[in-house]
Amino acid sequence: MIYKELGKTKEKLSSIGVGTWQLGKNPSEEVKAIKAAIENGVNFIDTAEIYGSEPLVNNAIKGTKDIFVATKVWPGHFHYADVIKACDKSLKNLGLKQIDLYQLHWPNKFIPIEETMRAMESLVKSGKIRYIGVSNFDKSQLIAAQAVMKREEIVSNQVEYSLMVRNPEEELLPYCQKQKISLIAYSPLGHGKLFAGKYKKLFDLLSNVGAKYNKTAAQISLNWLVSRKGVFAIPKASSIEHAVENAKATSFKLKLKDSIAIDVASRKHKRRSLKDTVNLPLSFLLFLKRF
Repeated sequence: MIYKELGKTKEKLSSIGVGTWQLGKNPSEEVKAIKAAIENGVNFIDTAEIYGSEPLVNNAIKGTKDIFVATKVWPGHFHYADVIKACDKSLKNLGLKQIDLYQLHWPNKFIPIEETMRAMESLVKSGKIRYIGVSNFDKSQLIAAQAVMKREEIVSNQVEYSLMVRNPEEELLPYCQKQKISLIAYSPLGHGKLFAGKYKKLFDLLSNVGAKYNKTAAQISLNWLVSRKGVFAIPKASSIEHAVENAKATSFKLKLKDSIAIDVASRKHKRRSLKDTVNLPLSFLLFLKRF
């Protein structure tokens, strides 16, 4: 496993973590999968209050040491008192005294970012969380959040990023790299679309490259992604097999010619716009306004 520093924190996290969105359909097997990932060098697990998987993570990490746990507060809870209340609930769900990384799940233009970040900084001061991150923030939103910070820094931004969705490379990733803010890639295998017919040529290339290294197409894809400076990936693993496969995705180094070939093949696919990837739809923003 390759370990990287999270932001400027000097925390060494596994470049491949575990994502827990949509887990809970088979809790006993999913707990085993997370444990298998940990046994294979993973020390970074991501969840969120809205996922409903915090208790599952609690069960998976019991009896383990040095596991870095990240969770997220839902944008409907961005008022000061609601952030504190949500954090307390997540701490209880996770069975922790302190959350390692607490992230704003999506931007919410209906609640001043100053109020939300004031609450986040108070959580650091009280010892309930260690570090502050954001999720699904574009460059301008990230800069705006940074500007209102008084004592702490934003250490990470979690966005969708994969060989199928590469728009973070346009503005966000270069900015994060310059600022030493880690980019955490969710859905790094494109919600499984990597294996769909639309991406057959890319999948075939990844499979052919994988044959050279005795690795799967998914492992080649993850390896390519986390070879980017400051990038972590958090693929979901609902089975032991997939958890181990993901964890072993950094046990080799891609040759430059293979990395370039993957880059070129990936760029032939239409990328989603930045708006589609990091901004909530208007209908959902209107829903949030109710809180």
